[in-house]
Amino acid sequence: MTTRSRRRVNLRTRSTLAGEAAAASAEVEHALSVPANVQAAAFFDVDNTVMQGASIFHLAKGLYRRKFFTTREIAGAAWKQAYFRLAGVEDPEHVAEARASALAFIAGHTVAELEELGEEIFDEAMAHRIWPGTRALAQWHLDEGQRVWLVTAAPIEIASIIARRLGLTGALGTVAEREDGVYTGRLVGDMLHGPAKAEAVKALAVREGLDLAQCSAYSDSYNDLPMLSLVGDPCAINPDAKLRAHARSAGWRIRDYRTGRKAVQIGLATAGAAAVAGAVAGAVTTGIASRNRQGG
Repeated sequence: MTTRSRRRVNLRTRSTLAGEAAAASAEVEHALSVPANVQAAAFFDVDNTVMQGASIFHLAKGLYRRKFFTTREIAGAAWKQAYFRLAGVEDPEHVAEARASALAFIAGHTVAELEELGEEIFDEAMAHRIWPGTRALAQWHLDEGQRVWLVTAAPIEIASIIARRLGLTGALGTVAEREDGVYTGRLVGDMLHGPAKAEAVKALAVREGLDLAQCSAYSDSYNDLPMLSLVGDPCAINPDAKLRAHARSAGWRIRDYRTGRKAVQIGLATAGAAAVAGAVAGAVTTGIASRNRQGG
C-alpha cells in the first residue's frame, strides 16, 4: 500500500470514528413531543446555514475575551494558519493536523466550564446571527412531526446548546476526549467535517430507526456533499458557488436568505472569509495547545 493510500485509509478511519462518536453523543430532547413521523428527520449544517459566520470562531473569540489565552500566545500561530489556508495546501496529514488542533484550546478545562460559558457566548455572539429563514425551515420540519438535528464541526457541547436554544431535537458535533470531566485536548477520531458528517448521520439513522430516503439535509458548503447526498431531500442554503452549481444540475432545492448586493458580496467573499475565520480560530486553538504542552 502506498503512502497516499495509507493516508486515505487513516483519514477514512478517523472520519468513521468521529461520526460514530458524534452519533453516540447526540442527545435527544425528551421533553419534546413524540414525532408523528418516526422515520423522517432533517439535518442542518450550522455555519452559514443556520448561523451567519463560523460558530467555532465565535466560541474562540468569546473564550479569548474571557482570557483563556493571550494575543502573544497566538501571534505566531496566526500567520502559520493563515498561510496554510490561503495557500491551499492539500496534504491530507496537514489538513488532519489542522483540524485536530481546532479543539486543543479546551485542554485542561472541564466540560461543565465550557457548557456554562457556551451559554453566555451563545447569547452574546450567536443568537442574533441565526438566519430567520433557516430557523423557519427547521420549525416546519418540527411542525410536520419530524425530528431535527444540527450537524456541525463545532464541539458537541456548543452544538447541543444551539439546538436546545432553537427548540430542536438535538445535535451532532465534534467529540473531544475527556477524562474525569476534564478535556485532554485530543479528539475522538477527527473533526465532524465532510465525510465524518455523513458517517454521523448514517450512525444516527441506525440508532433512531430513520429512513434516509424520507429525510432532508441542509448546508451551504460543497464540503457537505457526502451528507447531502445521503438523503432523499437535499437542499442548498446560502450555497457556495460549487454547491450552487451542483444543486442546480441535480435539481435540488436552493434557498438563499442573503438579499441583494449583500448576497453577491457574501458569495464572492465566502472562500476568503472562511479562510480568515479559520485562521483566527485555528491560531487561537494552536496557541493554547502550545501553552499546554509547555506547561505555561
